[in-house]
Amino acid sequence: MDGIVLLAKEPGLTSFSSLNVVKKALQTSKVGHTGTLDSFAQGLLVVCTGRLTRLSGKITEFNKTYKAVLEFGRETDTLECTGKVIKEAPLPKKDQVLKIIPQFIGKQLQLPPLFSALHVSGQRASDLARQGKEVKLEARPVEVFDAKILEMDTDSNDCVKACLIEFSVSKGTYIRSLARDIGQKLNSAAHLKALFRSKVGNFNIEDACGFENLCDFNIKNACNPVDKKNKLSDEELKNKIRQNIKPLTKSLAEECGFINIDLTDDEALAAFKNGQAIKNKMFIQDLFKLPCQSQISVFYKDDFYGLLNKDENGKIRYGFVIN
Repeated sequence: MDGIVLLAKEPGLTSFSSLNVVKKALQTSKVGHTGTLDSFAQGLLVVCTGRLTRLSGKITEFNKTYKAVLEFGRETDTLECTGKVIKEAPLPKKDQVLKIIPQFIGKQLQLPPLFSALHVSGQRASDLARQGKEVKLEARPVEVFDAKILEMDTDSNDCVKACLIEFSVSKGTYIRSLARDIGQKLNSAAHLKALFRSKVGNFNIEDACGFENLCDFNIKNACNPVDKKNKLSDEELKNKIRQNIKPLTKSLAEECGFINIDLTDDEALAAFKNGQAIKNKMFIQDLFKLPCQSQISVFYKDDFYGLLNKDENGKIRYGFVIN
């Protein structure tokens, strides 16, 4: 079955193992998620199934929104809660945190974590780090669109032990690295204690299958996760997935950030499916008027047939075609 499923990943599961319930519900092995969440993390997975698995890489590029619990006073080698403590420092004051967090809004160069899936000389940086080998990663441009403090856990001296922050960020932004950098900016130390992904592009966690299984994300629940008493059973979750799988309609394509265009007739459809040279006359809309650096979803009689890409120079190329 070709479609998109919004799935609420629970903490303690890998992103890969979380897909098992989708595979069983739809009786397919052709399933792919659009951006990994660490095992300790929870929240929204956008899952593509069937022939739409080819969309996975496109949706990975979307902006994302997270709620993150930062724990101050300690930094770990992985920059998150499962790592080994490599630095300890005094807790920051509440007024310092309130002042510093807004300074992280905007474009910046960010150094990715050593323990990441980025490749160095053909190997994952995390694999090299675990082998004790030196890993050099380059800082990369990212953007933090917004950073809101939602909750603070302070001690009797008004020092911040933990902080819940909502971040809206561009693709490629590591919340773990933000935690490290915020700790350093405060002349303290910090690591990511818990993470909740609430939004991917225009997709929201509230619409995800299994959202009912997630507890309210606050500092207490995030740092001491407990199972809900009235969780959906596996069969109930499978039924929800079957009922809520979304075919790629024009409206959903727009939610994905694509621009919709229509083939003119059966002859144009055949030419498109055969990968023939892209000509303006094949489409109802004028390709030349479409914005550069856009992804274009191609439809015929309301059925989706593939993607075109228009680069910064206006050159249009095939993304992929569904036959």
